[in-house]
Amino acid sequence: MSHVIVTGAAGFVGYVLAQRLLRDGLNGTSVRKLTLLDVAFAKAPQDARINQRAGSIADAVFRDAAFAEPVDAVFHLASIPGGAAEKNIELGRAVNLDATIGMLEVLRTQPKPPRFVFASTIAVYGATGSAPMSEDTAPAPNLSYAAQKLMGEVALADATRRGWVRGCALRLPGVVARPGDGAGMISAFMSQLFWKLAAGEPITLPVSADGTAWWISAGACVDNLLHAASADLPQVVYQMPVLHLRIADVIDALAARFGADRNALVSFAPDAFVQANFAAYPPLATPRALAAGFIHDGVAENLVTSALQTKGNEP
Repeated sequence: MSHVIVTGAAGFVGYVLAQRLLRDGLNGTSVRKLTLLDVAFAKAPQDARINQRAGSIADAVFRDAAFAEPVDAVFHLASIPGGAAEKNIELGRAVNLDATIGMLEVLRTQPKPPRFVFASTIAVYGATGSAPMSEDTAPAPNLSYAAQKLMGEVALADATRRGWVRGCALRLPGVVARPGDGAGMISAFMSQLFWKLAAGEPITLPVSADGTAWWISAGACVDNLLHAASADLPQVVYQMPVLHLRIADVIDALAARFGADRNALVSFAPDAFVQANFAAYPPLATPRALAAGFIHDGVAENLVTSALQTKGNEP
């Protein structure tokens, strides 16, 4: 029986992860207590094992209280996303970096080092250019959010070296299909594309049809997060495997499922910044991550099927 903490638990990936933990446990062990942290929750939990705590992980008092009981695994998903972190550098740093370091400091006092899975981001690479990339490509962040996540990776690696935690940072690609308008997320169009076409509604994308992105469904993403907390891994930081697809490839896969008329619902108004940072990704090779047991969705059709199965709602 284990105690697990999830930060950012009211978010899209956090909800899917929490449901999987309650259903399947972690590494063959059932979850005795699941502590969910976020700034707010829309409804009371439906499972007696859930301990909801509403507050900011940037608040040291809240953070210390949440981590007062020993924990077996932490999934740190909470963040201030790219657009919001650019507009409010103080808030972004407090949540994306300072709170991460604060959690690691609290966990160093535990009698047994817990697993600590940190949701990092492909944004650490910055503008990627057109040349093929690999796990060895050097980070070059051009957003404050990305720089803060990269610094969090370094802090986690050091805490793991010191034996405070057993850490794994995963650089997440675009996770789909997140419901809602994706306020504060520059990449929200990637998820909105799925829901708009599924509903037969028009959408104008801020990128071109030939723009390329790295994609993963929430289901496959959660598979990887759980694997990171369960496996003995030879390194701390991994690039999560991705599907490298054109926007047009995803539209075609959605049209194949919902009807050819869906193609006509999409129009394009490319924004230079969004195109450069979210739709100009080259092929990405991740042989070490694949060898370590991490996965992607396989093909565009699988991405569509899995993405539309996980709408996300609060536990």
